[in-house]
Amino acid sequence: MMDKLTAAVEAVLFAAGESVPLARLSLILGAEEAEISRTVEYLADLYESEGRGIRVLRLDDKAQMCSAPEHAAVISACLEQRKPPMLSQSALETLAVVAYFQPVTRAYIEQVRGVDSSYSVSVLTERGLIEECGRLDAPGRPVIFRTTDTFLRTMGVTRLSELPVLPEVSGGEGLEKLQSAIDKLTKQQEKEPDSNTEQPDQPREGG
Repeated sequence: MMDKLTAAVEAVLFAAGESVPLARLSLILGAEEAEISRTVEYLADLYESEGRGIRVLRLDDKAQMCSAPEHAAVISACLEQRKPPMLSQSALETLAVVAYFQPVTRAYIEQVRGVDSSYSVSVLTERGLIEECGRLDAPGRPVIFRTTDTFLRTMGVTRLSELPVLPEVSGGEGLEKLQSAIDKLTKQQEKEPDSNTEQPDQPREGG
């Protein structure tokens, strides 16, 4: 039989519909964060071992309830949801830069990639894969970006440290060094017609 704390955590995650910080669960439920962490892990193991249609995911210092991935097709058909178009190569390159060097400004992304990346940054933000996390203390106060819980969930990892190790990056070799990481991201996607990808970024014009 499920104890009160476990039931309470389950109820909160179900009602939230998004990731909930473990620290907040600890504060509200009056339990140590370590105990909350163990409860989340118990629920995750329970749902998976029993083959339930829902799962509990650990996303760094947060937890979230979601549907089991093997039922994605049925859910999509039932709710008439269209599968989002795949990310273009340019968007994947931008995402890799943010993932490995965050927090970063758009100017930094463009320095590494060598092309204007405003469109890719916009696409990734709309998809919820990256988000604004403040402004750099520099002239113009440029926005800085980081990855989101949605990114972790999409990549199937619980924290950024689980991403493939990236070789040391320096100078103009940056984009080449990122290629292995981009390939890893690409493998997460199914092959679809090119018409479903975003238009690639165009090189920045001089002048």
